Amino acid sequence: MAGTNGVAVETEGLVKAFGANRAVDGVDLRVPAGTVYGLLGPNGAGKTTAVKLLATLLRPDAGHARVFGHDVVAEADTVRGRVSLTGQYASVDEDLTGTENLVLLARLLGHGRPAARDRSAQLLDAFGLTDAADRQVKNYSGGMRRRIDIAASILNTPDLLFLDEPTTGLDPRSRNQVWDIVRAVVDQGTTVLLTTQYLDEADQLASRIAVIDRGKVIAEGTKGELKASVGSGSVHVRLRDAEQRAEAGRVLTTALNAAVQLDPDPVALTATVNGHGTDLGAAEQAARALAELARAGITVDNFALGQPSLDEVFLALTDRKGPAA
Repeated sequence: MAGTNGVAVETEGLVKAFGANRAVDGVDLRVPAGTVYGLLGPNGAGKTTAVKLLATLLRPDAGHARVFGHDVVAEADTVRGRVSLTGQYASVDEDLTGTENLVLLARLLGHGRPAARDRSAQLLDAFGLTDAADRQVKNYSGGMRRRIDIAASILNTPDLLFLDEPTTGLDPRSRNQVWDIVRAVVDQGTTVLLTTQYLDEADQLASRIAVIDRGKVIAEGTKGELKASVGSGSVHVRLRDAEQRAEAGRVLTTALNAAVQLDPDPVALTATVNGHGTDLGAAEQAARALAELARAGITVDNFALGQPSLDEVFLALTDRKGPAA
């Protein structure tokens, strides 16, 4: 099922504009077959528009895109035969039961009646929905709706599955269930192109990630490469006294020569150790910062040095840092 040279998706200078707004502005992508590839970015970054272009739902204004070597404009029918799309909103009929939805769609895809019922039962079992098979979908939970929607997308196993923000609004347990389904789909040989605004989701699932902002790819690579691109380490500090956070931020900014992010926890701060302007390694810089906090009379309850998170990567790449101390 691999594409040309093992590439599932390849784009060059892809552009799509809506009036004066260039939703996709010269995007270059190369998605390896048989992997989860993440498109990471905030709302309005251009992720969904890019997916619609690749799925042949929109026509590009400029540039080229190929899916398994097939041009999405010149060979649109061939591309549609190899892909499936699960959008942000459930596409199944809420007045039908889970079984009725899957059987109906399977019949529309060309399955005979017995084969449609067998395939539907197989997917309902695989997705943990057998007990709800005879219930109307409108009575499903949000997580169950997403699972039935993904099941509908793989009635015919696609070579490429587009998942457009599949876990938006789901609780942590339901998100984990969807993640397990994504991993299982890839294990069966399907390539998954996942769009998400959840950094932990991309961290959990994607082997490579493209960060998109304002219609442009601003960074691309493995999780490790992206994290390394913004610094060699990340210092996380938790104070005993929240009133000392502002002063702690000033001390860390000076000691680490780095901007400090104020975490949601009112006694916590985070800074990236990048080594600019110093010969010290990340561990040595962190130790020096801890000593400076002690000299300033600031009590630290917890101090940790780790790899930057994808949250910190995204903030650094887009220059959308939280309030600095």
